[in-house]
Amino acid sequence: MSFPILSSLILLPTIGALFLFFTKDKDGNNSTAKYVSLFTSIVNFLISIYLWISFDQSISDFQFVEDRLWIEGFINYKVGVDGISILFIILTTFITPLCIISVNNSVKNRLRDFLIAILIMESFMIGVFCALDLVVFYLFFEAGLIPMFLIIGIWGGPKRVYSAFKFFLYTLLGSVLMLVAIISIYWISGTTDVVKLYEIGIDTKYQNLLWLAFFSSFAVKTPMWPVHTWLPDAHVEAPTAGSVLLAAILLKMAGYGFIRFSLGLFPIASEVFTPLIYTLSVIAIIVTSFIALMQEDMKKLIAYSSVAHMGFVTLGIFTLQQQGIEGSIIQMISHGLVSAALFLCVGVVYDRMHSRMINSYGGIVVIIPKYSILFMLFTLAALGLPGTSGFIGEFLILMGAFRDNFLVAVLASLGVILGAAYMLWLYKRVVFGKLVNEDLKQMLDLNKSEYVILTCLAIPTLFFGFYPDPLINTIEVSVSDLINMHNINLASK
Repeated sequence: MSFPILSSLILLPTIGALFLFFTKDKDGNNSTAKYVSLFTSIVNFLISIYLWISFDQSISDFQFVEDRLWIEGFINYKVGVDGISILFIILTTFITPLCIISVNNSVKNRLRDFLIAILIMESFMIGVFCALDLVVFYLFFEAGLIPMFLIIGIWGGPKRVYSAFKFFLYTLLGSVLMLVAIISIYWISGTTDVVKLYEIGIDTKYQNLLWLAFFSSFAVKTPMWPVHTWLPDAHVEAPTAGSVLLAAILLKMAGYGFIRFSLGLFPIASEVFTPLIYTLSVIAIIVTSFIALMQEDMKKLIAYSSVAHMGFVTLGIFTLQQQGIEGSIIQMISHGLVSAALFLCVGVVYDRMHSRMINSYGGIVVIIPKYSILFMLFTLAALGLPGTSGFIGEFLILMGAFRDNFLVAVLASLGVILGAAYMLWLYKRVVFGKLVNEDLKQMLDLNKSEYVILTCLAIPTLFFGFYPDPLINTIEVSVSDLINMHNINLASK
């Protein structure tokens, strides 16, 4: 394709943000900002759908590749997609317009600036999933910290400054070693082109240290236990749209990094450190599930559940089985949809009652039935009920884990039981029971925009639960090629 479709996907949100920056609403109600940002994000989503339709699922090669020299001999602006990355691009462009619609109810001040931050962040997130050069990947990967830092620090809750700096420092410090590793790879191999590095490989004697350097960044951003403590604070203080982007997209960038770089570039080291990943993943699944059971804040409970779900993701990736890696990718897509919906559900009741405490609610099923039904759907999807997208991912991950390590798979299976416990316990206390709080009787059910957003998330959650073939067909060849390449590298060493 001669048209630079990937660059268009990356640049269009930034162009929309620049337009907003240089224009002001005459009436002062930010209507122009709302319409321009929504229009920009919807157009980007339609372009990504066209990209998916045009994508050839029968080959594993990177497609729609653009290769332009930035700094001679060091940085190449090289972007492209395969079956793995294209799904994350579609997830990003799908979630962004829903976030923009949701800000009408949750953001009351400096709305135009907030929308600018979301659009710029969309550009950076798409860039991460397109980048085929290590330096370009790092630039996009770290640049995404800035708008999220501002979203938490400016529009967050009472402890927003503390949470924003904690988020920024954890993730930035974790990535310093990755930058050192990228520079080292350039001096070792003479290139930072990912495709060339796949072909020539990286010397075995350097792989362990380089793997650990990349791991230091991806582990924090996933987040893996015990470097996960920034996530609950960030979620609690972030506005609803910020929590949605953080849970749905930002956490997935690290999971994608594990697949693309840790497995692809360092196959020997990945084998060496698989027991470490298994141990940390199982601890994350079990420990954070118990912590989630103890939470009284709805956002904190969902935040800890995200750590547990991402534990399944890292476990599946390092099984190095077809089912495990495919399950991890589907789990990330599913978690992007379901966690976004759960945070939006919390935002709906918070906008009405200004409380996230579970004990502030109870018995609301008779007051807001539409909300209760949709909240139930996403609760069941989060615990992996068959017929929802959450089941497909967890089932494939556990299947891959059982093939690779029976004990690890059995321990991880406890997370499914604990997940059902904390999600059903949350739903029971919020929706059912006696209507003790009289103020709840004044609550209104979902308005039109809230209903549209949650319905848009419910449709793919159910559709991919019953018919996951579009996802599996897209990733199957690329995952198979990744595993074959991994095995060939192992055999040659």
